[in-house]
Amino acid sequence: MQYIVQKNIFFLLLLVSFSFYAQIENPLITEDFEEQKQWVDDVYNTMTLKEKVGQLFMVHVSSSDLKSETDKIKELIEAYQIGGVIFSTGGPKRQVKLNNEFQSLSKIPLLVGMDAEWGVGMRLDSTQAFPWNMTLGAIQDNQLIEETGRQVARHCKRLGVHINFAPVVDINTNPKNPIIGNRSFGEDKEKVTQKSLSFMKGMQNEGVMACAKHFPGHGDTDSDSHLTLPTISFDAKRIDSIELYPYKKLINEGLSSVMVAHLNIPSLESRSDYPSSISKSVVSELLKNELEFKGLVFTDALNMKGASDFKAPGDIDLAAFLAGNDVLLMSEDVPLASQKIVSAYYSGLISEERLSNSVKKILLSKYKAGLHDYKPIPLEYLYEELNSFKNKVLNHELVEKSLTVIKNDRASLPIKNLQLKKIAYVSLGDDSGDAFYQELRKYSKVDWVKAYQLGDMIEKLKNYNYVIVGFHKPNDSPWASYKFKDKELVWLYEIARMNTTILTMFSRPYAMLDMLTTTNLEGILMAYQNSELAQQKAAQVLFGALESKGKLPVSIGEDFPVGTGYETRSLKRLSYGLPESVGMNSYKLNRIDSIVDFALKERMTPGLQLIVARKGKVVFNKNYGYHTYAKQRKVKGDDIYDLASLTKILSTLPLTIELKDKGIISLDTRVGDMLPNFKGSNKEHITIRSMLSHYARLKAWIPFYIQTLDSVTRRPDKKYYRNFRSDEFNIEVTNNLYFRSDMKDSLLLKIRDSDLRKRLRYKYSDLPFYLMQRFIEDHYENELNELAQQHFYRPMGANNMSYLPLEKFKKRRIVPTENDQFFRGDIIHGYVHDQGAAMLGGVGGHAGLFANANDVTKIMQMYLNGGYYGGKEYFNTQTLEEFNKCHYCYKDVRRGIGFDKPQLGDLGPTCGCVSMTSFGHSGFTGTFAWADPEEEIVYVFLSNRTFPNPANRKLISNDIRSEIQRIIYDAIDY
Repeated sequence: MQYIVQKNIFFLLLLVSFSFYAQIENPLITEDFEEQKQWVDDVYNTMTLKEKVGQLFMVHVSSSDLKSETDKIKELIEAYQIGGVIFSTGGPKRQVKLNNEFQSLSKIPLLVGMDAEWGVGMRLDSTQAFPWNMTLGAIQDNQLIEETGRQVARHCKRLGVHINFAPVVDINTNPKNPIIGNRSFGEDKEKVTQKSLSFMKGMQNEGVMACAKHFPGHGDTDSDSHLTLPTISFDAKRIDSIELYPYKKLINEGLSSVMVAHLNIPSLESRSDYPSSISKSVVSELLKNELEFKGLVFTDALNMKGASDFKAPGDIDLAAFLAGNDVLLMSEDVPLASQKIVSAYYSGLISEERLSNSVKKILLSKYKAGLHDYKPIPLEYLYEELNSFKNKVLNHELVEKSLTVIKNDRASLPIKNLQLKKIAYVSLGDDSGDAFYQELRKYSKVDWVKAYQLGDMIEKLKNYNYVIVGFHKPNDSPWASYKFKDKELVWLYEIARMNTTILTMFSRPYAMLDMLTTTNLEGILMAYQNSELAQQKAAQVLFGALESKGKLPVSIGEDFPVGTGYETRSLKRLSYGLPESVGMNSYKLNRIDSIVDFALKERMTPGLQLIVARKGKVVFNKNYGYHTYAKQRKVKGDDIYDLASLTKILSTLPLTIELKDKGIISLDTRVGDMLPNFKGSNKEHITIRSMLSHYARLKAWIPFYIQTLDSVTRRPDKKYYRNFRSDEFNIEVTNNLYFRSDMKDSLLLKIRDSDLRKRLRYKYSDLPFYLMQRFIEDHYENELNELAQQHFYRPMGANNMSYLPLEKFKKRRIVPTENDQFFRGDIIHGYVHDQGAAMLGGVGGHAGLFANANDVTKIMQMYLNGGYYGGKEYFNTQTLEEFNKCHYCYKDVRRGIGFDKPQLGDLGPTCGCVSMTSFGHSGFTGTFAWADPEEEIVYVFLSNRTFPNPANRKLISNDIRSEIQRIIYDAIDY
């Protein structure tokens, strides 16, 4: 009978303490508990007393330690058969090697622990770190917290780690807490419990033991137990209702282990200044008996001042074991402590039952960790498996979902109406805000305003009507300094008093407690940490590329209680992230690099920019090569390319669609009705539909410039050109070359008087866009370049897109297009490459536009959005669809109205793998932009393949742009 009772108790212990293993796909769960008990008993019965006592110790080691230090650990393994090690700082490969070496020396495999609260990156280089708990506390979707626990566990297992000393379940109700703070999920006991439980389940479902800490609760202290013994002055009722709340829930759900803190708790321990970690009333009576916890009980590190100042090494270990702890963590003197525990055993102070209870729990944990069938940890693909794209995608999502708008007066966020904003960025704090600033600039023109004196700052900011202040504090650790300096508080107050100001906090929320007022701030975005990723995602929230979903996990005074958070809507601006977040495969997508490398090596182009976006998110954004083959300037993301014929769909066409949307024109409007001078000509009855479909018998182009060259020298004829500007010659064709002022109309007359092609069939032509330009300019009584800026580029934040780039950008940012030996006799750098557009002064309906790939992607994404972008509808979706329709497919004309479309046969502009609803255009200089509504993909390729000689057609003959497009589509996983 006694045996049956003991057996049932043992089974109950197994079921309660390790119920999480029943939830995982682990071959061990099919084994009978009797086999586990048999292994534990067999091992225990072979051990000497010294070896049994050795199992109680888990000693500290860093893979970055000197060999002399790690040799000491080996000595402890061989001499005392210690139960385990807790790894700290170092590198993953070094740790695995050391782990394998330690295990090979141990008679009984070691239980390996790690303090990896926010991932193994908390301790190891070259590994993934996830956000701190305070950041995770702002996330409303606890499935993401569970997935975080799952991923952390997978990393632990890959390193041979069996227990992670996480989650921190402390409820941080004290803003002055120096050691918990960012390590806590927040101040609300329910939310902290829910997130702790989710994190625990994630880890334990992957077979890694969780360890809730710091029992019974370290959240409401204002001192650090690493340095002293903090006091918890609350009565037992308060502790039971707040601090113990998460432990009760987690224990009921199968929590594997608990770490007991070094705290002075008079209401739970009658002895004065007696650490809870060695208090029997706390460990045994409260945790084990009252809360009925049957799992492993760990001390907090015994070398911490909260414990080590109380008793000498060895004595503290004995006291901790007598209090009821199972594992003595980071003992200062294992030999001495072992000796004292052995002596206590022989003296009867420690019973066999007490010792076997702890040692057998440790052995059972080892069995459950698979150590009864131990195998060394392989080194192959270690870094790759610890840094998978799946981890990165999760990290991105965690940061995105944590961002919290806690103030949004007059709906200042997200930022709208960019054409009305002149935006300044001001950086406060003592850490970098570079990533934030660079991301802000992807959305609009933002100037980083700096000054050493407040008066100078205020004076400079008078030129702006919108100020974004970033408060950047170090992201090195959750304990780093987080507060404003007094000077910064004054500056922030004065800046906000003068301007519309948005504060973005890249720091602990408690930093705001020092602010006297926030009434003069229009908006506050809480980003919690100053990681590069947090800076990037915060900028995306400010501009409405991402929605704000987070809720404040702690209170910031009376104005911002826990749970504060305004959800902001998406304005459908481009966001930036990872391919896997939109169903694409990074490894496949990176094959683009080899295609581009080949193109550069074979001198198909000196360099290029390339962007791939899917579902409104840029997931591939790279710059390759140089401006020229001289390799003096690398291509950068804000460099500007001559877009050539992309001008048609990025300038003239959107203005045309807008006019159609307003009812000013229809697709059947005729040239004679648009341009009175064309009445009576052979083009009078040509419709917009037919000519923009390139089905109107128009010539492909007219080489206007040839007729302006001297017949002998073949250089610009002085009849038409001068080397200096004057009233008569004021059309700047290139540097120091000016075309006659009265010749613009002559170009249009030459188009009017030109012959039509004999046969009506598809023929691509520039000429329709000369005509549309003239009509648009006449209608609005304004020039095309200014109209495009007013109607599209400024409102969209396409500040790197412009005609006449030398008027707006520094020359070093502009990529040259050709060494023109036939017309202008100069390197074309900052001037339009197309001769006809040059003769129009650089502004053509068919060519003349310059931009970087990012801004081209904005326009293409606006098309994919059905005419909507950044909170504004530019034109009706149905109107856009009419332009994207192939109206003459039955005549073998693949084109839409202005848009190029996929080939109808084998040859054409695309890879042949795109949908028939896709559209785009290519440009002579080596540019390409394409959008696919069905796969929600935008692909932009900008190059200067024409430099130095446009006769270089290798980029085209090798079909490089289409081959890259094929890779893009192959990279779609779903």
